[in-house]
Parts: sequence; C-alpha cells; structure tokens
Amino acid sequence: MFSELTQPQKILIIDDDRSVRLVLSTLLKKNGFVPLQASGGSEGIVMLRNERPHCVLLDLKMPGMDGIETLHALKKADQAVPVIIVTGYADIPTAVQTIKLGAYDFLTKPPQVDKLILTIKRAIEAYSLRLALNQLDDTMLGSLESLFGRSDTMKNVINQMRQVSKTDFSVIIQGETGTGKSVVAQTIHDLSKRARNTFQSVDVGVIPENLIESELFGHEKGAFTGADRKKIGFFEIAHTGTLFIDELENTPPLLQNKLLRAVEEKRIYPIGSTKPVNVDVRIIAASNTDIKNAVREKKFREDLFFRLSEYMITMPRLCDRPGDIPFLAMKLMTAASMELEKQMRELSPEAAELLMAYSWPGNIRELKNVIRRAVLTCEDGVIRPDNLEFIVGDTSARQDSTSFLMPLKQVALQATRDAEREVIRRALTITGGNKSRAAKLLEIDYKTLLTKIKGYRVT
Repeated sequence: MFSELTQPQKILIIDDDRSVRLVLSTLLKKNGFVPLQASGGSEGIVMLRNERPHCVLLDLKMPGMDGIETLHALKKADQAVPVIIVTGYADIPTAVQTIKLGAYDFLTKPPQVDKLILTIKRAIEAYSLRLALNQLDDTMLGSLESLFGRSDTMKNVINQMRQVSKTDFSVIIQGETGTGKSVVAQTIHDLSKRARNTFQSVDVGVIPENLIESELFGHEKGAFTGADRKKIGFFEIAHTGTLFIDELENTPPLLQNKLLRAVEEKRIYPIGSTKPVNVDVRIIAASNTDIKNAVREKKFREDLFFRLSEYMITMPRLCDRPGDIPFLAMKLMTAASMELEKQMRELSPEAAELLMAYSWPGNIRELKNVIRRAVLTCEDGVIRPDNLEFIVGDTSARQDSTSFLMPLKQVALQATRDAEREVIRRALTITGGNKSRAAKLLEIDYKTLLTKIKGYRVT
C-alpha cells in the first residue's frame, strides 16, 4: 500500500545479553535486514546518531542505563524512529508505560518469529511514511503532492495550480463541500507574486444579503441606519493581494452587477460615497455547484461568469481518488495526535482498506472528523476498524440475517428511520456537530432536527 524503502533496512538491537543479540541478528539477516548491535543504552544512542537505523529493538532490564531511560534518550535523539520493546520481564503496567513514552510495540522474549518480523515491517512502513510527511519542502511539486495527494487526478489539479499561480488570472474553483477549495485558493495565492500581500476570504453564503455590499465595498459614516463609523470593505483590505469569494453561486443578483463593475473598472464605491477607491485585487472564487448551470438558469450573470472564469479548476471528490485516502488519513492522524496529545503509531492496513471503501459524502472535511474521533477513541496508538465503526461500519450489519426479520408492513418504515438516522449522523459529522448548519444542510428546521436526533438517539 505504501512505497517500499529503497535503501537497506537497518535494525538496531540494544540488549546487554550477547547471546540474545546474536540470535536476533541471525534472524534479521535471514529476513533481509541489516542488524546493528549495542550492548547498552549509551552505546545504542551513539549508534542511533551515527547509523540512522530504521527501527530499534530495545531490552528493558539492562545494567546502568535501563530500557526506560534509553527509550527517553532515543526519542529525544530521533522522535520518528520506531522502538519495539523486546523483554523477558513483561507486565501490563510496564507495557502501557512504554507505549505512552513513544514505543511502537511491546513484545515478550522469546518473540514469535512471524510476529516479530511483521511488527518490524509495519514499524518501518510507518516510519518511512512519517519521513515522507516531514520532507514537504524538498521540491514545490513534492510539497504540493504531500499536501493534496499523489493520485493522477490530484497531480493534474496541482499542475493547474502551479500554472495559474504565475499569472493574475481570475480563477473559479468548483467542487463539492469539503474537497479543499479554500486550501487550493490559499495555495495559489502563496505561490503567486502577491504572496507577501493580503489574502482576504469572504463567504457570501453566510452574510445577510443586506450586509454583503457593505462587507465587500465598505461604507461611510452615516450611510445608513446603524453606520456609526466608516468601514473598510474586503476589496480595499485585499488591495495588491487576493480576494477569495466563497459560495459564489449565492451572490445576490443586484450585487453581481456591482461586483462586475468593480472587477472591470478596478475601483469601488463605498456605500454613501461619491468618490471611487482604486483597488488592485486578484479574484479567486469557489462554488459548491457547477456555476455554468446557474448561468444557464439565469441565476448568475453570464458576463460576470466570463470575467471571473479566466481559469477554472474542478476539485475531485475524495471517493474518486481512493489511493490518496491512507496518505491523507496519516497526515490527519499526525495533526490530531498533536492536538489531543496522544502518541499515535500507525493506521492499520485493515483500517486503511475500510477508509478506502467508504463513499465519503463529506469529502476531506468528513475524513478529518473521522480521524480525530478515531484518535480520541484509540487506546494503543494504532487505528483499527473498531475505531472507525461509528462512521464507516455498522456492527448490526454483522449480525445473523434472521435478526432483521419483521412484519412486512414495518419494513418500509424501518428502512426510512434507518436512512434518516444515517443521513443525520453524516450531516453532523460534516458540520463538526453544528446542529444549526446540519439542519440547513438537510433542508429542515432546527426544531425538527433536534426531535429526530432525540428520537433516533443519534450520538
């Protein structure tokens, strides 16, 4: 699933027992690894710095610098290197302690050969991926791929971003909610000649219609009731920089005319003022729907569309690029582990396959919420299918099919209830638990949503 390391995989064995080191070294050589030996913690730290091993096998009971002290020092020297505890003095409290201190796994002596080799391979795989995530600035292309994904679909989007960032073209970014349109807009700005100047974002979908003009163009003191002071609009704030207009399709018709005028003339008229203000602003807009349909339906001005669509980028749905999902999940897991202060080690292959099979109606935003919750519920640093069942699996589906038998009259009613429960759960996941936004997304009133949440026991 993840790319293999091209260089020889070195395994550092830190154990005061020479016979144990020899046995483990022989075993590792037979399985294609390059073993390194250290007779104690101090020697092991030096070897770690000089040899840069891909994984460490560490004993706990050693004279002088014991395993716990050595683990501290190893993690201080190289936070990313996986450390597998291999000890003959196994107990649950010690195992828990070492995992909390950053150990990748805990095995007892003598370890089962198959289990040891599998654990080492998974540790190295996770290590190589973490190294890849930490090398985002090698090249611009590598950086962007590490941010957005490495699928062919995203490589095409990245190439478009790189091309248009060199220009001052107006850009429209289309795509479903949660696909990362605002991140693309910010990245285009950051790669452009305007990068040192302001990137100002405005979401016309959440601003009351009677306030949008004032927010964009500003107003003079006394221009209308409540205008007790002069206000600088977003166009003026973004002067010499970039103005990102989100939910472009929700722009009111009257404002579309004034927006076209501002873009074409490169000047604005604050409400209540007869003096124009010259502005040099690059426009990047985003739409959750195909803006061309709004043009055909006469809901969006054709001339404004042509003026803003000098370049267009379409963001793919997450389910259309499943190969990116494990990589993005690992990135999000790393971010969530820092936020929640939990030591995370890996995403299990089974969990990765489960994530790749899911449809992701909320796209990357939903994936982020799923991973954050999985990290919160994870006990041993490894995300497994059990940590994902609340969103991508239903344990009831694994029950004996006879448990679902019911009178035929109830089938349709039960199907409706189950469908509504699942849709409400997904809406809450997409909106991060915001019930007001979920109600808007589901096109029902707030009180109805609360009633259904309580009735269906949605958590």
